[in-house]
Amino acid sequence: MARKKQTKDKAEKTTSEVEEAAPVQTAATTNETSATRTFDGYVCSGNVTTDFPALCALLDMKTIPTLKTKSASSNSEFKEGGRLSHKKAARDVLKPSLQVELENGDPYSTKTMKVFGWKAEEPIIRVLSKMISSMQTLHSLFFWQAGLTDPMIVTLSDASCLCMSLRIITLEGNPLLHQSHHLLLSEGSLLTHLNLRNNQIRDEGANLLGAALSTSRYANWSLISLNLSFNHIGDAGAAYIAKGLRFNRSLLFLSLSNNQIGDSGATELAMVLGEVVLTHEEIVERRKLLMEKMHCSSAAVDVVQSSVANLSTEQLPSVASATSLNANKGESKIAAKKRESSKPDGKRAPAKDQRCPKKAEGQDIEEKTQVNEQEHKRPVEMASLLVTESPEQRNGDLILPGNTSLASLNLAGNRITEQSLPQFLSSLQLQDTGKGLLRLCLQRNHFAAECESYVKLQELMALRDPLNKKIEEEEEEEAEGSHCSDSETKGEK
Repeated sequence: MARKKQTKDKAEKTTSEVEEAAPVQTAATTNETSATRTFDGYVCSGNVTTDFPALCALLDMKTIPTLKTKSASSNSEFKEGGRLSHKKAARDVLKPSLQVELENGDPYSTKTMKVFGWKAEEPIIRVLSKMISSMQTLHSLFFWQAGLTDPMIVTLSDASCLCMSLRIITLEGNPLLHQSHHLLLSEGSLLTHLNLRNNQIRDEGANLLGAALSTSRYANWSLISLNLSFNHIGDAGAAYIAKGLRFNRSLLFLSLSNNQIGDSGATELAMVLGEVVLTHEEIVERRKLLMEKMHCSSAAVDVVQSSVANLSTEQLPSVASATSLNANKGESKIAAKKRESSKPDGKRAPAKDQRCPKKAEGQDIEEKTQVNEQEHKRPVEMASLLVTESPEQRNGDLILPGNTSLASLNLAGNRITEQSLPQFLSSLQLQDTGKGLLRLCLQRNHFAAECESYVKLQELMALRDPLNKKIEEEEEEEAEGSHCSDSETKGEK
């Protein structure tokens, strides 16, 4: 009985100790969770299956979209250009879901995120932006009729600049009140493909997009493909886009099909392919850039000279005379012999590293000056071709070569007549052989297919189109093969 009573007293003591210690532990844990379980304090792990529901829960979202993950290696819908995804999205319009494509099914390797046919509210955009900024493998984003707004585009553009792997953004069916689509091409963007189909972009939006392509001081050097089809861009908007192509040398594919472009806008686009006549404002800007370049180069030379002077005065020994040098050499030899003789067994002392610390500092100064030179050169080189290329003087004008980087221009389904077609002919004839436009689409415009200018354009583009050349080479190879086979059969007979 005494043993049972002792064990009972011990159990009561242990339970009371646990109860006294429990409030302290729970208080600590609640303080830790309150500090970490906030949306801004949440650190994304990169695992989309855990980050997405956790972030949605921290924002107290009433309805959380379903997360549907698919493997990129086994998914056929993504391989077929998204057509099956479009059909499936049309059936699941009333079912909000975030479609995520994973590389080999790994939740830490998100490759694509898609929002199809459901209105994305501001909280879900905050969640996606926080996830995007922390992802290291995300390659493309797709928003189809997602009800995006201008503030949402600002949030997405900020997040896309932080994602170093993001290259493709597609926004279809997302008209914006202030037409802020150009923010996706802000300075620092690494996008290579931007699809803005069917967003009701007007001339004002085209003006902003043209300025994002290039100005007299800045040029985008990453974008390769821009799709602006099925919008409301007219002649003024086409002129703005043409202005953006003046100093842009990265864009290869441009689609302006199914817009409202007439002859004046088409003429502006055609002229930029031939030659660029600098305006008064561009000439003034060119002079400013040249002055900045000269100032930066002279400043860099001054820095290098001052660093060399410091090295010569502080770090290098002064040369008094040849005799003093010889005397110093003789003294150093005698001292070295004495040190060797004083060493036991005639062993020489190990050579010490006699590097001068100030010399290392001088090397750092030179390296810094080189870095500063590169930093000063970058804005000039990224500005435009006003400085990198020397213009030709002709009849009092300064003329630069036109845009020969654009390889494909789609103007099908507009309001172009045969009046602007000769300008395309003259501009394309000015381009060097092997450079310039390779494909020009002008179908479904307001001119007959039999008109002379259009027939000449088709003949010219047929010679330039690499696909046509490949088909001709294959036909020639087949013809040569059949000729050889016929000769062999005749020889056998």
